[in-house]
Amino acid sequence: ATVLVGDDPSSATYVKNKQKACSDVGIETKDHKLPALFSQQELSALVDLLNSDNTVHGILIQLPLPKQLNSFTITSRISPIKDVDGLTPFSIGLLASGRAILKPCTPSGIIELFDYYEIDLAGKDAVIVNRSNLVGKPLYNLMLEQNATVTMCHSKTRNLKEHCRRADIVVTAIGDRSKFILTADMIKDGAVVIDVGTARLDGKLVGDVDYDDVIKKASFITPVPGGVGPMTIAMLLKNTVTAASISKGFGPDR
Repeated sequence: ATVLVGDDPSSATYVKNKQKACSDVGIETKDHKLPALFSQQELSALVDLLNSDNTVHGILIQLPLPKQLNSFTITSRISPIKDVDGLTPFSIGLLASGRAILKPCTPSGIIELFDYYEIDLAGKDAVIVNRSNLVGKPLYNLMLEQNATVTMCHSKTRNLKEHCRRADIVVTAIGDRSKFILTADMIKDGAVVIDVGTARLDGKLVGDVDYDDVIKKASFITPVPGGVGPMTIAMLLKNTVTAASISKGFGPDR
């Protein structure tokens, strides 16, 4: 079940892409498009209804929510076995302990990329330029789990360029080029660069990385669009199948 509150165009596009991806692989979606002034009580009641619906195996609340709604309270209300975004406190706790089953989609998609391209994280110095609950914090845990030495940078980090220059792997997820752009002089030769940021520039979708510049030095780099975004959706589909399996008694024994 997808839940979209309000008419933010970016959120609507994200939900549409997720719905199409589900349809392409035969996953049925129940779509709930709600007015921007929907109340906390009404949304909580809808989540409770979806939790109790045995035909719904995954619940996706599109974030950010309008200002009158408390995102933490709403996501906390989702049943852990239907938390296909991996954002409930229960899921986050399992992630921190290395026992997560339904993992946050973007971070787990990045780990899948590392695995597919046989990029061994063990002993590598990694820098994450983001500290959000959606990307930075869960990715920190997942990379630590694979024995990387991880530094999380943010708006108050001193000498950000120096942190990036010493890193074997740089993951950036800012999404605002007025605040941050990763250029070639900020990475070392052969660095792996993962660009999670998205922004509009002259009508085009761009990331945090000056791609044409950085690709000359990086050993691996993800483009925007077409890099991390499709992996995020792929992990959502994977989580949905896992959640459906758990509901039928076929989930992992953890």
